[in-house]
Amino acid sequence: MIPLDASAMYAIAPKFSGKLATRQAEIVSAVGAVLEATLTAYDIASYLRAAHFLAQTCHESAGFRTTEEFADGSAYEGRADLGNTEPGDGVRYKGRGLLQLTGRANYAAYGPAVGLDLVANPTAAADPVMSLKIACEFWTRHNLNTYADADDILTITRRINGGTNGLADRQALLAKAKLILLGGAAAPPTQQPTLQLDDTGPAVLFLQKSLTARGFPTTADGSFGPGTERSVKLFQVAKNLQNDGIVGQATWAALA
Repeated sequence: MIPLDASAMYAIAPKFSGKLATRQAEIVSAVGAVLEATLTAYDIASYLRAAHFLAQTCHESAGFRTTEEFADGSAYEGRADLGNTEPGDGVRYKGRGLLQLTGRANYAAYGPAVGLDLVANPTAAADPVMSLKIACEFWTRHNLNTYADADDILTITRRINGGTNGLADRQALLAKAKLILLGGAAAPPTQQPTLQLDDTGPAVLFLQKSLTARGFPTTADGSFGPGTERSVKLFQVAKNLQNDGIVGQATWAALA
């Protein structure tokens, strides 16, 4: 797995130019400097957890180029479900951070955890480093590590977004994050583990690239899903092997 730093964030995020690129650079530089230490402190640093976290925060921050909602927040005015009970709360407590902290009640709830009075200083939630801490707090409070371990992007998206807005983009970013965090996995695994449906990691990525190189196209994302299983079975049929979709020593030998 490559280091969790600015280089990983840049590799995952879309590319921009002009002012957008400048703001992205500011955010990525600040967050990247503390990314690995912060994710480790919140136990989010495993391969799958980090991939899901970076994919979701990348989408929510429009490609790591903003830590503040583009809208002015007036749509949240009077929203009692967000704790916006005072005039001006909608704009004052608009969405900020890598996962868009929104509403007076949420600013009040997360402030103590990060050591700031966010109710009195709401714009502090847009600070890149602070926004990372808040995002990690949100991730932990909503038990998202459990769903990341299960590679359940749908549930993670619903818990962050309240629905499935932008799901296709989140899925594309997740596939990219998995590949990036594995560092490409160009070399074969030091051991040849038995692989099957739902396995993840560098060995799976090498398997996928090997299948593609041998004429059995497979998405190289490090996750052994139904598509990879189908490619394995087709390869096994072609090599007169038992087509059970499980990559044991016979299948590894045929791939070699």
